[in-house]
Amino acid sequence: MKVAIYPGSFDPVTLGHLNIIKRAALCFDKLIVCVMINSNKHGMFTPEERVELLRRSTARFPNVEVDFAEGLLAAYAKRRKAHVVVKGLRAVSDFEQEVQMAVINRKLNPGLETMFLASSEKYTYLSSTVVKEMARYGANLEEFIPREIVADVNQRMKELQERKG
Repeated sequence: MKVAIYPGSFDPVTLGHLNIIKRAALCFDKLIVCVMINSNKHGMFTPEERVELLRRSTARFPNVEVDFAEGLLAAYAKRRKAHVVVKGLRAVSDFEQEVQMAVINRKLNPGLETMFLASSEKYTYLSSTVVKEMARYGANLEEFIPREIVADVNQRMKELQERKG
């Protein structure tokens, strides 16, 4: 069985992420979408909440599993018997960092390859950070995130703004 992992913080999952998931799921017997912690980012949702949002957003893909992992991706891939990491590239600026990570992952796990998928042109501008900024100002998010989670994102943003008072 050909197993791949699509890692990310997914805070929240966007239609760009979903496009990569859909395309990668066609290439592998199983695609594990893995929520991971990025220590440089402050989460809007907890990792467990992100897993739930992703499960709802990917329910239509029978060979997609959603999981959460702490620690290094290379070690997680070894435990899950995955030999490919899928990474989406929006722009050339993403490439340098992603290639560096691919080399490190292969050094830690020599059987691990990285497959880069170029973003569909209509999502090259889209990121979770942009979605959070739009949500902060009450923009309609339906063209940017899966419809299954629009209410969740709007509600969380409302809660965060109320806390700031």
